[in-house]
Amino acid sequence: MDNDSTIFLVDDNHNVRDALSLFLESTGLQVRAYPSAQAFLEHYDSLHPGCLVLDIRMPGMNGMELQQELIKRHIDIPIIFLSGHGDIPMSVKALKAGAVDFIEKPFNDEVLLNCIHEAIIKDAQTRVFNAQKSKILANYAQLTRREKEVMKFVISGHSNKEIARELDISHRTIDVHRARIMEKMQANSLPELVSMTTMYGLQNIPRD
Repeated sequence: MDNDSTIFLVDDNHNVRDALSLFLESTGLQVRAYPSAQAFLEHYDSLHPGCLVLDIRMPGMNGMELQQELIKRHIDIPIIFLSGHGDIPMSVKALKAGAVDFIEKPFNDEVLLNCIHEAIIKDAQTRVFNAQKSKILANYAQLTRREKEVMKFVISGHSNKEIARELDISHRTIDVHRARIMEKMQANSLPELVSMTTMYGLQNIPRD
């Protein structure tokens, strides 16, 4: 597993925290344990890669409420819920809200490790996606209003002649805009430009 990743463990039961921390650390994982959701929120830094192993039932803010709070704060950390018996309806709700898995206590150590491995991979993929998205959005922000307007037509499959007619400007001007768009967006081809706009939702961003 990624040695830079941290397993954030939140459980109000002291014995469970200690036992799980010792087990996970024995496999080479970094662990930070917290007795409550509030303590986790106070100390968590979203710049640290990893995943959250979270007890579903806790006094104060419970696991489900913490999940909703993280969503509210736009913190996208993979969550593995730990639960007791009779939490099936809650597990369905948690999974629909984006949890990686929902493991019932007592659980098999290998099952937990496999879930953590999956969560760490998911976190790494999400971080790569978000970094690429930030770069693409920064490039898009460099476009002028007219270039954004032209790009909308370009990714929709319109030819330069059609765009020129639609915007009532010369074909040559469209050629210049198109070249600048490709340069600023750092796209090597039209398919690449279309792919990045679709993947990162640029086609839905209103022009300034």
